[in-house]
Amino acid sequence: MSVAAQFQIDYLQYMDADGNFVRDDLPADAANPQTLLALFKRMLFVRTFDSKSVALQRTGKLGTYAACLGHEATHVGIGASMRSGDVFAPSYREYGTMFERGVRPRDVLLYWGGDERGSDYPRDADAAIDFPICVPISTQCLHAAGSALSFKLQNKPQVAVACCGDGGSSKTDFYAALNSAGAYKLPLILCVINNGWAISVPRSAQTGAQTLAQKGLAGGLHCLQVDGNDLIAVLEAMRQARERALAGDGGTVIEFMTYRLTDHTTADDARRYRGEEEVKQAWTREPLLRLRTYLTAQGLWDQAQEDAWKAECGARIDEEVNAYLNTPVQPVEAMFDYLYGDPPAQLLAQRAEVMALEARHG
Repeated sequence: MSVAAQFQIDYLQYMDADGNFVRDDLPADAANPQTLLALFKRMLFVRTFDSKSVALQRTGKLGTYAACLGHEATHVGIGASMRSGDVFAPSYREYGTMFERGVRPRDVLLYWGGDERGSDYPRDADAAIDFPICVPISTQCLHAAGSALSFKLQNKPQVAVACCGDGGSSKTDFYAALNSAGAYKLPLILCVINNGWAISVPRSAQTGAQTLAQKGLAGGLHCLQVDGNDLIAVLEAMRQARERALAGDGGTVIEFMTYRLTDHTTADDARRYRGEEEVKQAWTREPLLRLRTYLTAQGLWDQAQEDAWKAECGARIDEEVNAYLNTPVQPVEAMFDYLYGDPPAQLLAQRAEVMALEARHG
């Protein structure tokens, strides 16, 4: 028999777990340690925010929260690679990407606190045109594909980026999005953040595919697997994907290999389904450790700087927490105000009735 098709999935890594470069063809980001320092500090800010958010949930000041511990390089790298005018469709833990896009920590806290205003991002932020946090698995991939189609039809030099987890890559919405992107050569980047676990389902039970990146081949997309704990590799993979998309060469599926170092959410207990040794080994590969090691070796970082920066991050996050906790409660009639531009008569009647009851009974 002859061969109908052949493929390979490339793996991209520049910096290993020990903070050493593993190849010589370094991109510009690696050649500029000051850039890496600035992004490292933003990764540390995300980790500080994440820890504070978990503490808020544990003390009853926040609802169920999806932590991002271990994902910082992937999330910050994706956000730092996007540009104004691009659209981001997140899942539910990409806070580093959202912060890079101008979302405030208070917005994330409002969202997990059950306040819809947490999705009303600042109008002057790149995120003003982004989609809100999406808990239903992978439905955001189709939303991003729709945005990418809009960009293509209008000949706009913009891309759409969607994130989902390893489990999300098994959903029909993911496949529909990549099929549309391939058929129409859409400027879409699908970021599959493979953290090893889809809640309690391990990667080994998730799919028979050797990689998750190769799923994009079925739709005719470019595919790449990346060390998601290597910030430089994340930046370069996103740069290449964005350039291809803008050149009309279609979309890309990028599988970012990372690890969820904590529970799926604060309502989960990962100790029930995975072993301590697995987590212990994952901590040796986590993103801040390797970048900290590199920056320290370059003379750009030390413990005193880290302590000072953590204190500054803590102070800034405390301000955001106070803003969240002191956000005035919405009036009761607000439940009617954001569904229609021109509300139907029956909805207006219900709104008036609720306001009358509120006026009488408080």
